[in-house]
Amino acid sequence: MSLVQKHAPSFTADAVMGDNSFQTISLEQYRGKYVVLFFYPLDFTFVCPTEILAFDKHAKDFEKRGAVVLGVSVDSKHTHLAWRSTAKDKGGIGNIGYPLVADLTKSIARDYGVLTPDGDVAFRATFVIDKKGIVRTAHVNDLPVGRSVAEELRTLDAVKFVDDHGDQVCPAEWKEGEKTMTPDAKGVASYLSAMK
Repeated sequence: MSLVQKHAPSFTADAVMGDNSFQTISLEQYRGKYVVLFFYPLDFTFVCPTEILAFDKHAKDFEKRGAVVLGVSVDSKHTHLAWRSTAKDKGGIGNIGYPLVADLTKSIARDYGVLTPDGDVAFRATFVIDKKGIVRTAHVNDLPVGRSVAEELRTLDAVKFVDDHGDQVCPAEWKEGEKTMTPDAKGVASYLSAMK
């Protein structure tokens, strides 16, 4: 069952913050901001560090859009800290600028419906949650398939645009600054007739 258009399941959990401190954070503390909540299977694995570092590379891009990034896996806060404290050439991720949330009980992944069928780890899932705490997008990839952070940014831009311009919708492949359409027969006809 999709969470899109529903209130994002709340959680309170331990996290390793950008300064390597441990803090207990809750989803509610980010109300009023967009939240890009992403799940990944495990620390010290293979595709996962490429995604963690890709989100970190674009952290300022998310911040510029009024969004916070939160990474979640079923590892402990201590494992997160150890991974952050390990150099990249040794398979670590180094010091990244956003929190990694510990979901040791798997309750967050379970509430978001992204646990693998065997219940061991979470799929690679990304949720864009709006300022009111509503899930607006959900993307889920199988374990060996890395996600596109550029697509997550594009999707966030589309959600923000629709929120700011309620009388417009974003067509396929839309990027910031491109033409949108009104959600009616005339709007779609006008948009499609301008396509090449």
